[in-house]
Amino acid sequence: MTVAQTAESPVADRRLPRLRLLWSFARPHRRALGLGLFLALVGSAAGLATPMVTKWVLDTLTGAASLRGPVLALLGLLVLGVVIWLWQWILLGTVGERVILDARQSMVRRLFRATVPAVTARPTGEFVTRVTSDTVLLREAASSSVIGLINGSVRLVGTLVLMAVLDLVLLGATVASVAGMTVLFSLLLPGIAKARERAQEHVGKLGAALEGTLRAIRTVKVSRAEQRQSERVVGEARESARQSIRAIRREALAWTVAWAGIQLAIITILGLGAWRVGTGALPVSSLIAFLLYAFGLMEPVTTLSRHLTALQSGIAAAGRIRQVEAMPAESDPAATPGPAARRAGRATADTDPPVLELRQVTAGYGPDLPAAVRDIDLAVPRRGHLAIVGPSGAGKTTLFSLILRFLAPQQGELLLDGRPYPSLRHEQVRSRLAYVEQDTPVIPGTIRENLLFTHPDATDGEIHRALHAVRLTEKIDSLGDGLDTPLTPSSMSGGQRQRIALARAILRRPDVLLLDEATAQVDGLTEAAIHDCIREQAGNGAVVTIAHRLSTVIDADIIVVMDSGRIRAYGDHQTLLATDELYRDLVEALRIAQAGGPADGELVGGPADGDRVGGPVNGDRAGTGDLVPSDVG
Repeated sequence: MTVAQTAESPVADRRLPRLRLLWSFARPHRRALGLGLFLALVGSAAGLATPMVTKWVLDTLTGAASLRGPVLALLGLLVLGVVIWLWQWILLGTVGERVILDARQSMVRRLFRATVPAVTARPTGEFVTRVTSDTVLLREAASSSVIGLINGSVRLVGTLVLMAVLDLVLLGATVASVAGMTVLFSLLLPGIAKARERAQEHVGKLGAALEGTLRAIRTVKVSRAEQRQSERVVGEARESARQSIRAIRREALAWTVAWAGIQLAIITILGLGAWRVGTGALPVSSLIAFLLYAFGLMEPVTTLSRHLTALQSGIAAAGRIRQVEAMPAESDPAATPGPAARRAGRATADTDPPVLELRQVTAGYGPDLPAAVRDIDLAVPRRGHLAIVGPSGAGKTTLFSLILRFLAPQQGELLLDGRPYPSLRHEQVRSRLAYVEQDTPVIPGTIRENLLFTHPDATDGEIHRALHAVRLTEKIDSLGDGLDTPLTPSSMSGGQRQRIALARAILRRPDVLLLDEATAQVDGLTEAAIHDCIREQAGNGAVVTIAHRLSTVIDADIIVVMDSGRIRAYGDHQTLLATDELYRDLVEALRIAQAGGPADGELVGGPADGDRVGGPVNGDRAGTGDLVPSDVG
């Protein structure tokens, strides 16, 4: 159940489900919480007994009895209180940290198991805030707040009962003061919780805005947008502060009301009690004990108010955490074939040319959105180079997303070695594929860790072979720490990071190598080396490229032309120049044909570095973080 869902329910009906939501985080630690509650109640009993023992001391002074008994009792209560306080603090603090750890583990694991569209539907910074900040709010609510509420309530009732034992008249005056304070406090409490919830929502938006802006810091600076973007981020911080200040003001008013109510009760007790002592209706020792209870009455009242506030914030945080845990996850078939069946599938595939097939595939990014690709029939041969071209929004990204199983088809089916995707686990599919994104992300770690990211057990020989293939050997050797150099934008250029991604992909020869414009950020000599890698890989397996530069696909065995989510033509370069108007327009836009026109089919060389077919408009990229409906043609 999400916060949004519970917010739509009537107030009377939503409190219990929201408490159940919070209890779902505390349930695994119920034994420790039970012990914590027991310790809290024993501590409260010791605290409630202290004024009565004090009365015993005063009564002893008026007689001839020994003070040894009451004094030893007071010392015993002191030692018991210290031990219980220390034990309970450690116990509940440990439970709180374990609640945080469980919530963070659950969210992190869910985020990595979730479908790519589900993850990319929200800003990354918002997820970071939920994992880091919301879990802290959950800690006290799920560990100590419920115990504090129960204990505070017991202590409040116990205090009032013992006050009744001492004097009913003074109790009546006390209850009248506390009742008025409680009514005012209950009116202020909902506003405090709502303000805290809104403040935390803006903290999430702040994290998302800051993360996205820092990711694009170069663009921000070149666009001279530092002030605008900082104001945008600071605006969320201001709104969070505004809501927090609103909550603080309400809390201050609530605490002032509580303090004033207690002080009013004490003044009333002093005046009325002194009068009753003067008339002989109340012993002095009873008045002093009653006053001690009155002074101590502030503690359970403040405990209740503090834990109620924390409980409200924790419930809101629990709802946001559960929203993450409810994200749709990638699901695998219940039963998977054994090694023998897998070997049989591979053996059959060796006699059947397509390693990968799409049959009448239609797919989109939501039931209410138009399809991004329609009626796709495509067979990827076991060996060779297949290139996909087309204007932005043609569906190239969606095609890669389907192959990589980031997106499921709405109609039709995909087959790997003749076996339908739904019969295979995601790991089985992706273990046969390698993928290089156009906007190559930096995986936190060293160059070696990045190279070994897909195959952690690869040998140094395999690493050096892959680096040599992408012409990075000399660059790596020139670094002080070599392969153990942290991979950052300052240690390696964008083109070098892209070559590292390609080296990672070819470290172990995949059955299908998927490249999203692998030569987008490299110089001419390195581009030639990458083309050599593609040709070598195409001789041993399948290579599928999304290309915006003709130099990437000029030697492709098959070129697939996409437009408006459909395959409109395919063939080799010369055939498409002669037969497909859109392909000729794409070639002409790259200014690579001779002045005689593209129909001649003669090339004068590759495009200038950085040229694109149509340009990266509408977010048409095959990145795992770009699965958005902008690819719809």
